Amino acid sequence: MHKTFLVWAALLGALAVILGAFGAHKLKELVPPETVSTFQTGVTYQFYHVFALLAVGILYAHVPGPQLIWAGRLFLIGMLLFSGSLYVLTLLKATDTVGLRGIGAITPIGGLAFIGGWVMLLLGILKK
Repeated sequence: MHKTFLVWAALLGALAVILGAFGAHKLKELVPPETVSTFQTGVTYQFYHVFALLAVGILYAHVPGPQLIWAGRLFLIGMLLFSGSLYVLTLLKATDTVGLRGIGAITPIGGLAFIGGWVMLLLGILKK
């Protein structure tokens, strides 16, 4: 399992760099500044949790347990729901798409997944 988390961390880290560069350069031409800020928040949290996922993968090799597996899963779910929903909101704003604005309600669920991941990481560390 630890290798899977490390692979995901590498892939999502590369994606965060790509999205961050896009947000810093091209996105400013497509959406208002507050939307760029929303997008950048998604990138920032994705990056934070890529490092958390790396930590889980490394720790799991030394202290395996279900808490660390759940920590990794929750970090992945959090990135998908929290950062992913902010990316989708930005895309909707850039394309003037209406009718899906409620997708922002998913963002806090992703935030809760992040918190759960950190709690599981703590429990996994304390287990040893």
